[in-house]
Amino acid sequence: MLELRARLVTATRVFFGDRDFLEVDTPALQVSPGLEPHLTAFATELISADRQSMRGLYLHTSPEFAMKKLLAAGLPRIFQLAHVFRNAERASTHHPEFTLLEWYRTGAYGQVIDDTAALLAALAASARKRLVEWRGVACDLQALPEMLTVQAAFARHAGGIDLLAAADDMAALTAEARRIGVRVADGDRWDDLALRILAERIEPHLGAGRPTFLTEYPASMASLARLKPGDPRVAERTELYIAGLEIANGFGELTDAAEQRRRFVEDMDLKERLYGTRYPLDEDFLAALAYGLPDSAGMALGFDRLVMLLAGAERIEDVLWAPVVMP
Repeated sequence: MLELRARLVTATRVFFGDRDFLEVDTPALQVSPGLEPHLTAFATELISADRQSMRGLYLHTSPEFAMKKLLAAGLPRIFQLAHVFRNAERASTHHPEFTLLEWYRTGAYGQVIDDTAALLAALAASARKRLVEWRGVACDLQALPEMLTVQAAFARHAGGIDLLAAADDMAALTAEARRIGVRVADGDRWDDLALRILAERIEPHLGAGRPTFLTEYPASMASLARLKPGDPRVAERTELYIAGLEIANGFGELTDAAEQRRRFVEDMDLKERLYGTRYPLDEDFLAALAYGLPDSAGMALGFDRLVMLLAGAERIEDVLWAPVVMP
């Protein structure tokens, strides 16, 4: 399994090199670790040679902010195999330190979806394994991917729920959830309930037979993505599913610095309400947006999960060289 992982790393670099992407290597130590409200970062401190301490630093949960700064600086196509760190996450498909394959390119959002489909086919060929399986669900990685909107997925797999008709209407979504037998918890927000329906009723069906790109997420569920031109109810966000397992997350990137700041503050207000903490904003990143981020798109792919599927492994730790051991 580890030899296969090494081959796939090499094949990944060849894939992006052949397409004129530049490999970059951004630092894991950051002022802002990433601002998704439900992620928990590893906090640390920097000690200078004269023993002065600088607290309030974190290991990044994604290289996204640093890579977008490079886009703003003028690099048109970049990729990175980055070690990232997320605390309070450990399961068969989660590990506190893992590898994200992340890439960005100037141009249209659809191009990163095309990149992803081509990458899947290339890595399947390198592994000499076209068909993968996860918990009884099989997927052909070289098949033409399915493109499915979130709205259509709820209609097809969640009892015909019209999600956009219930957008931001908690009473309407609560009634629909109870109708199809999905639990509604005290304190649920609209996004919480939508994600629970997605996880319980929809995700197990995605990526069955062929990869599925779930697209057009409701605007409230895509804080780093720009809104879809012509339909502000949804955003240019996609997630890739293979055999019922979420593998990648991509965006048409938001380029409006003021709007991004507003969304970040809103997310940190939510984090403080839920968990009693908040992370600092990356002011350099916001300055880069204000300087000028070109029209661009990016994708973050859980490399260990994809290797796990191609290796036929049961746990993500089976494809890590030296997993972190819990005491």
